[in-house]
Amino acid sequence: MTIADAPPAAAAAADASLRWYPGGSFDLHQTLGILMRGNGDPSFAARQDGLWMAFNTPDGPATLRLTSAGIGSETFVDAQAWGPGAGSAIASVPALLGGRDDWSGFDEPHFHATLPRMVREARRRNLAVRLPSTGRVVDSLVPTILEQKVTTIEARRGYRYLMYRYGTAAPSAGRLSPSGLLVAPTPDRWLAVPSWEWHKAGVGPQRSATVMRALRSAVALERLARLGAAEAGTKMQTIPGIGVWTAAEVVQRTHGCPDSIAVGDYHLASYVGYALTGSKTDDAGMIKLLEPWRGHRQRVVRMLGLSGFRKPMFGPRMTIQDHRGH
Repeated sequence: MTIADAPPAAAAAADASLRWYPGGSFDLHQTLGILMRGNGDPSFAARQDGLWMAFNTPDGPATLRLTSAGIGSETFVDAQAWGPGAGSAIASVPALLGGRDDWSGFDEPHFHATLPRMVREARRRNLAVRLPSTGRVVDSLVPTILEQKVTTIEARRGYRYLMYRYGTAAPSAGRLSPSGLLVAPTPDRWLAVPSWEWHKAGVGPQRSATVMRALRSAVALERLARLGAAEAGTKMQTIPGIGVWTAAEVVQRTHGCPDSIAVGDYHLASYVGYALTGSKTDDAGMIKLLEPWRGHRQRVVRMLGLSGFRKPMFGPRMTIQDHRGH
């Protein structure tokens, strides 16, 4: 993996830029897709001219455009950034694109041979996937808290509502700028959201209180990005309302953690059970099934998801609750 100056034309069009070579095949959308809160996430825009995203940095907000080209070892990603946080955004690009993500242990022949055939085949077809590391704890934590104990549809609907109400316009990229691209609220702005707006967003008092409680320690939370994933997850759980599921979902994104498993997820345990044994299992059963691949359990789960496997569609479904009109 190498970094080079962006071509002059690209550099001239942005406040900061670079060209990154992953050193092999790379899939931009599959790698970063885990960061998007659905296709309607207003902090992302997938267009023909690149994948756009907007986020906060220590130096202020930034708009980032990523485009990839090339084949195999000649693959490269061009990154351009605008706004006060452009320099910080560009500095984060290699880690964001999975530059720290090392699959060599997973792909080592003896280890690889222990994997289920479904996982081995999915890996063979998806060598271009990396695990991203954003380093941005608050931006990952807030929408994850909103997903606690509700359906994905309900959580993402509430997140979009709050983003449109309290997010800010992404720094302009001139005529290139995607329409409606937003930067998530800063911690101070999240803390200013009144109770009735959480209510309108369909976010119950338990989840909104957890957000508020966590963001009163926003500076300390962002420091967790400097720690290892396991230690960061443990420290995160000292905040009431943040448990193992939330911490795992966050460090998967902020640290690119290859091992964190979202214990307590409504669907994951049964999905893993059906995929690996043909039968439903619970969290304890899932952990036991994945134990032989400790250190790479999240990679195994990611490959199961990319395998195309779908568990049987029967049993009770989680009811979508709409609290907005009450």
